Parts: sequence; C-alpha cells; structure tokens
Amino acid sequence: MDAKKPSYLGLLNAIALGEGRSHEYLSCWAAKTPDPEVKKVIQTVAIREGEHSHAFTKRLCELGYGVLDRPDPSFEKNMAIANADCSDLEKFEALGFGKREERDPFGGVFDDLSIDIRTGELLGRYIAEERDSGRMLRACYQALREQAGRGRSETGSRELGELHHRLDEICAAIGKLQQEVTALRR
Repeated sequence: MDAKKPSYLGLLNAIALGEGRSHEYLSCWAAKTPDPEVKKVIQTVAIREGEHSHAFTKRLCELGYGVLDRPDPSFEKNMAIANADCSDLEKFEALGFGKREERDPFGGVFDDLSIDIRTGELLGRYIAEERDSGRMLRACYQALREQAGRGRSETGSRELGELHHRLDEICAAIGKLQQEVTALRR
C-alpha cells in the first residue's frame, strides 16, 4: 500500500459520485415541477449538489487521483421518481424525505485525523451546506404536507359530518329496535 495515499480517498470519491447523481435527479425534478416554490428549493439544492460533485472531483485530482465510478442501484429508481407524473409530495416521500433521520450522517467525518487542511475546509463547507439543504427540503416537504392536509381536512370535515349523521340514525334505529324487543318480552 502506498504510504502517501490518503486514507479518506474513498470518502471523497463517494461524495463526488453521490452528489453528481443527486444533481442529475434533482435537476430533472426541478425542471418538471409546476410549483414555483418547490422549484426554487429543489433547484437550489440541485445546484449545490452539482457544485459539491465538481469540488470533490477537483480535490481528488489535486491529490493526484480521479473519480472511480461505482454502481448505485438506487440512481435509476431516483431518476424515475424525479421524472414521474406524480405530485411533489409523492416524490418527496418516494425519495425518502419523509423519514426522520435518527443520527447525523456527518457525525464521524472528522474522526480521520489525517485529513489535510484543504480537504477539511472543503468537507466543512460541504457538511454545512448539506445540513442547510436538508433543512430546506424538510421545510418544503412539511409545507406540502400541510397544504395536502388542509385539502383533506375540508373534505374530511364534510365526510365526518355525514358519518355522524348516519351514526345518529343507526343509534336511533337500534334504540327503537330495543324498545320493540323489550315490549315483546313483556
């Protein structure tokens, strides 16, 4: 093993690949959404992802290495979701944005004490932007959920009222039936 080869090359490679793929499917989604607010958020995050991919590819090059392509089985699925004719809310959920993360996915990045200062600066900026992008996406998702909930609650209120009316009719019929049964037993 080459003693000069940085231990964090795999991390840089994974980020370069993952961010590039995210840029592709988020750009596709941004171009497809009819909602200008969703488009603004998705486009901002897509641009960041593309920039991250280029920055980490550049850093690998500066270190004397290139990006090694690794297959990503979820990429085709993500592209299909981004290009699908479904709501933005459904896309958020299909892409996993509705799931709550239990831990910080970046928590252990700086455990490798051999990370050089330039790579550390790049990783720090990347992590800060990823966390901000996550906040933006969660806020957008939550707004879409609330919009969908309001639409359902108006319909749901009417349906609930109808259900209460029918239950009242059923309870009245049961009460009448009980009276008739009681009268027959006497």
